[in-house]
Amino acid sequence: MKNKVKFILSLMSFMLVFNCAPSPKKETAKNEEKNYIFFLHNKFLESNPSGAFATDYNTKVEYNGILDSYRKDGFIVISEKRKPKANVDLYARKVVSQIDSLMAKGVKANHITVVGTSKGGYIAQYVSTYAKNPDLNFVFIGCYQDSDLEEIPDINFCGNILTIYEKTDIFGVSALKRKERSTLPVPRFREIELNTGLKHGFLYVASDEWILPSKKWASRNYDFTHP
Repeated sequence: MKNKVKFILSLMSFMLVFNCAPSPKKETAKNEEKNYIFFLHNKFLESNPSGAFATDYNTKVEYNGILDSYRKDGFIVISEKRKPKANVDLYARKVVSQIDSLMAKGVKANHITVVGTSKGGYIAQYVSTYAKNPDLNFVFIGCYQDSDLEEIPDINFCGNILTIYEKTDIFGVSALKRKERSTLPVPRFREIELNTGLKHGFLYVASDEWILPSKKWASRNYDFTHP
């Protein structure tokens, strides 16, 4: 009788542990609901620390502040300070590989956004080109000139694309011509022109002027109102 009681107690204990174990399906569902941002910074940060003063634009570069802003709103941020003279092509392919790894784990493509500023924006454009996934989201910031069409002809936009540029910046022009020349699917394309007077330095600072629209785009709020 004692052995029978011990057996029943052991069985109940096993069932309790088993029932309390996390469900793989529930965990996968949670991962699918998270929003991921790959943030690719500008060239200045390749050779300077976050907080360094950029004399060309009379402002500090607020890399950490930018990342913190995204994280405070619940985004999973994937970003690193690149080494000086980082190769644009190789780095873009690295990011594509990281995106593929996320999707292999069950993350939906439209929950992944690549945000790039200046040189990082050009890397992001190549990510768009190589990934060839129309469900991915992209935000290209201060990274286009009309001369790019002839000088960088191999970029081919693909995905949901938001471009943000500054009126007083030499890169402050519409990228519509690039979109029109691209042969891959671009389900959504939108542009925002800012007028901060900071020239190219506008993207150095953790400003809601460009961070807030990028957050909305990364949250799949493609029709948001912008002043």
